[in-house]
Amino acid sequence: MRNLCLRCHRPESTCYCSQLPPRLDTRTRVVFLQHPRERRVAIGTARMAHLALANSELHHGVDFTGHSRLEELAADPGSVAVLFPGEDAISVEQARAHPPKTLIVVDGTWPQAKKVVARNPLLAGLPRIGFVPRRPSNYRIRAEPADHCVSTIEAVVEILGLLEGEPERFDTMLKAFEYMVDTQLGRQSTRTSPNRRRIHFGPWRPPQELRSLAEDFENLVVFYGEANAHPTGADIPPELVHVVACRPATGERFEAIIAPEQPLARSTTLHVELSEEVLRAGEPRVQALERFERFLRPDDELAVWTTFALDLLWSGGVQRRPARNVRLATARALEGKAGGVEHAMELLAGPDVPSWAPGRAGTRIRALESVLRVLVERGLAQEPMKRVKQQRTGTEG
Repeated sequence: MRNLCLRCHRPESTCYCSQLPPRLDTRTRVVFLQHPRERRVAIGTARMAHLALANSELHHGVDFTGHSRLEELAADPGSVAVLFPGEDAISVEQARAHPPKTLIVVDGTWPQAKKVVARNPLLAGLPRIGFVPRRPSNYRIRAEPADHCVSTIEAVVEILGLLEGEPERFDTMLKAFEYMVDTQLGRQSTRTSPNRRRIHFGPWRPPQELRSLAEDFENLVVFYGEANAHPTGADIPPELVHVVACRPATGERFEAIIAPEQPLARSTTLHVELSEEVLRAGEPRVQALERFERFLRPDDELAVWTTFALDLLWSGGVQRRPARNVRLATARALEGKAGGVEHAMELLAGPDVPSWAPGRAGTRIRALESVLRVLVERGLAQEPMKRVKQQRTGTEG
């Protein structure tokens, strides 16, 4: 199995992440609704556009009935529009008079996109925006149904440039697109043997736990906390004294050593691998947890190995949010017990993540991130190698 980039989901040899501009801020929130089949197309561009835009979301599905996020957005009348052609679509000039706060972009082949729109009354009831592109599509590795049709990223570049009046700024998004097209064409021109098509002997998908981690990777924050915990019966509540977290999708990190408010248990310094002097010199609890609250984004979910520190986090005043049990997902991947997170990292042959925090928390957050990266890569896999037969054919899809 080829190593995949966990950000763009492309093989590392064709990763386009270095060609993406710094994430562009926009007044318009762009919400991509991607047909599930399009998600598996290696040369799709919705994810590329999503990675280039800070104010964007990417959701997968066909039937979005009851989708809480879309219902929330559509509840603001006149603020949402769908980028989709049709006889009843308004022009960009009309849209600029009252620009939408949110633009929904349906991603897929034309039959797939039409199916998504038809299946969802919520979308059918929203105003549509159509436009004529400035230039023909450069999507030379995939045939478009008509000359006026363009790829998803080209369409988004066009519409945002027109709505926000800065076409040159959004044109920078096309560098990654052009790199992907040129790379694909270059590989096709230098190939000396026929391409291969993979034929499945039976349906297979990664376990749901792994698929879910892969789908939400961008919003996952790996979290680990150490506590000052007294033996049962001591009648002294446990408290967090060392909190570490990282967002693997971006590399952002957080650490707080928190000054204990309770007497230190005899085993605390031994377990957390920090001296009493270091702990007592930590920052006030309220200040540390407020910092952590600011570190978290609204859509973030915490990825944890155990829930003990998580419960202390909520009791400390941090707003509750969804959490993922990485230990259970690891057990699913190993088809057995996961054990400790460091042991799981060894069993999964996880990548070497640089150490960046002291103490036992530093060791475990490093192992937890490594394990998560392996699970996400497995969740992106299209099929296990043992269940694939290769057949010669003349083209590559």
